[in-house]
Amino acid sequence: MYTIRILAFAACLFIMPNAFSKGYTIKIKIKNLKNDTVLLAHYLSKSIYPDDTAILNSNGEGVFKDDELLDGGMYLLFLPNKQYFDILIDKDQEFEVLNDTAGFVENMVVTGDEQNKRFYEYQLFIQNKRIEKEKIDARLKDSTLKETEKEKYKKQIEELNKVVTDYQKKVIAENPGTLLGAFLKALQDVDVPPPPKKEDGTIDSTFQYFYYKDHFFDNFDFTDSRMLRTPIYENKIMQYVTGVIPQIPDSIIKGVDMILSKSLADENLLRFNLIKLFNYYAKSNVMGFDAVHLFIGEKYYLKYATWSDSAFNAKLTEYINDTKPTLIGNIAPDIEMIVVPKEHFLAAANDTLLKKFVHAGKKLWLHEVPSRYTVLAFWEKDCGHCRKSMPELYKLYEQRLKDKDVTILAFHMLFGEEGKIKWIDFVNEHKMYDWVNVWNPYSYTFKQLYNIKSTPQIFVLDKNKKIIAKRIGPEQVVEIIEEMIAKGK
Repeated sequence: MYTIRILAFAACLFIMPNAFSKGYTIKIKIKNLKNDTVLLAHYLSKSIYPDDTAILNSNGEGVFKDDELLDGGMYLLFLPNKQYFDILIDKDQEFEVLNDTAGFVENMVVTGDEQNKRFYEYQLFIQNKRIEKEKIDARLKDSTLKETEKEKYKKQIEELNKVVTDYQKKVIAENPGTLLGAFLKALQDVDVPPPPKKEDGTIDSTFQYFYYKDHFFDNFDFTDSRMLRTPIYENKIMQYVTGVIPQIPDSIIKGVDMILSKSLADENLLRFNLIKLFNYYAKSNVMGFDAVHLFIGEKYYLKYATWSDSAFNAKLTEYINDTKPTLIGNIAPDIEMIVVPKEHFLAAANDTLLKKFVHAGKKLWLHEVPSRYTVLAFWEKDCGHCRKSMPELYKLYEQRLKDKDVTILAFHMLFGEEGKIKWIDFVNEHKMYDWVNVWNPYSYTFKQLYNIKSTPQIFVLDKNKKIIAKRIGPEQVVEIIEEMIAKGK
């Protein structure tokens, strides 16, 4: 059962009206319900969107009627007591429905639309088979059963499942091109063949995964706009992008690109998939998934989101331009730093003038650092999280990274005399002398280049200064570097 959430009528504007309409007329009669209002609504994601209302007379009769055709999909009749039952809206949109609140599936009678008639024949069949299975399951729970009896009941379940599967295939085959056939087919799992043997006689362990991935949409046509208005559409799309394709940015981008490019032909499909995927990856906290968000924004949202306003598009463009330089896999922007040595921190500890002196140290460009790994950690003394994480990072560096050709550039971001004083005092307090303490009191461009909106911000770079990790905590820094070393990278 799906959780139903009714949205305001204004939300119906999400779905564009059918351009070639001749209207619909759906007569209803609900036994045991009279002088009340019934809502006709369609599914979209896990919510329902109202389309029409019918006022029942004293005999429980009413009619949904309009000059515009309804878009194809799975709809429901929502009753005042919050009960509801589904109907299919496809090409035939003039029919009658008779039902009873005592039991919707077994009492449903449809006149004038064979597809809905078959839909409820299917539901009644499945309901009866479910009851049969529940009875067998109840017998299997008997702790006194012998193994032979258990096997007998398990075999009955297998046979029952085969009966259901065969029936589903029969209904699908007998209803080509219909919403009923498309919906039931979408519920079928991909039939994955056994893995073949390789030339050396071993089993290809990856075959079944790749077959499943490549054939995931064989049964589910996500370009069929009727499927958009069913309760399974979003789950199928998200199952593919979050659970079927490899969860690395390049693979996700390829999968997302396939979905969105094939959605371009239908405005409703494009709007739903674009908004869903754009927002999903905008909220993701998984490292590297910002590349997916940027890809969707740049290639599709800015070009095809006609509903978006210019102010939002301007902010999105700015965000893309700010974030692009520091995507995982890019070469980190080269920045100039001033290295302040240990001796200066020690000498300035009790020397107020030296502590305020902002011109101490020597210049160093990031790309001049020769280490196998470079950790660039932006922080501020006034940041509470920094005051906790920087000593933690220093301790981990001393214990686990110091002898592994790793350079940590601890970049303090507070400027001027006041910033220098705070920096000197904190480094001396925690004796953080044995990594490279840097700042730049002359230029603030690094903030824009690294899109620093908050601190701390930590980037891990390889020997070529390619970004391999970012926006992570101290423990993750160590784990990532140790993993890279173990892999020989």
